Amino acid sequence: MKIKTLLLSAVLALSTFTVNAQSPSDMGDDEELNIGGDIFQDFNEDIEATQVMEDERFYRYARFFGVNIGIGTTTFTDNRGLAYSDSFPSYNFSLLYFMDFKNAFVLGVEFSKHVMIIDTFVKASDSAKIGIVDTSLLRPYIGFRYYVDTSDLGTAITYSTPYFVGRLEYWYQTNTFPELESFDDESGGGLGTSIGFGLEFPIEIKKTYLNIEFLYHVVNFFDKYTQDYREIPAADVVDSNVSEYGYNDLRGDVLSIMANYHIAY
Repeated sequence: MKIKTLLLSAVLALSTFTVNAQSPSDMGDDEELNIGGDIFQDFNEDIEATQVMEDERFYRYARFFGVNIGIGTTTFTDNRGLAYSDSFPSYNFSLLYFMDFKNAFVLGVEFSKHVMIIDTFVKASDSAKIGIVDTSLLRPYIGFRYYVDTSDLGTAITYSTPYFVGRLEYWYQTNTFPELESFDDESGGGLGTSIGFGLEFPIEIKKTYLNIEFLYHVVNFFDKYTQDYREIPAADVVDSNVSEYGYNDLRGDVLSIMANYHIAY
């Protein structure tokens, strides 16, 4: 009888110990298992707060719109570069819209004039020398600028405000022949693209800047593959004193440098 009593007491003691070991009070409060809210909601709140701070900085310190008025030079490579003498200056007018500190859209137009002298008999006119060919190039364009973050760079680089630029352009070309009245004017257009970089030096912060931009253009000129200016050998013409040179085509890309006075709003 005593043995049964002892066994019963041992079983009851073991059951009590097991229940106490699994008691919620020993495992900790339910609050310790609660992660404190929706992790995705907290993440979104952090992004929104950061965006609000960035917007406040932009409205306080950045430019919103800008106007560029500038002059520069436009020149060419390959055969077109050999044929043309560039008339200085080229002109530029553009408008800028700043989306934030780093990104801006640009809309503008440029104009340049060039002269080509054909002092020989060529395919387009085997009976008279063409002489001067005046070329006018008008190109409207739309582009995008990306301003480099220079906050961790030197003072000189930060002060120059470097940026990269890409543009889509349409080049309107007009050729006139002032020394050969029998020739009608030529005109046509070609699509072009350009990439490059620029620097902006502040004259008065948030108001005026000096902008310098370097661009390389690839243009599909309407007379790119013309043979009108291909030379006719001297043996095939009456004038034995004719100079023997010409241009088998007018291929060539474009290089431009523009200095702009930038007015910010």
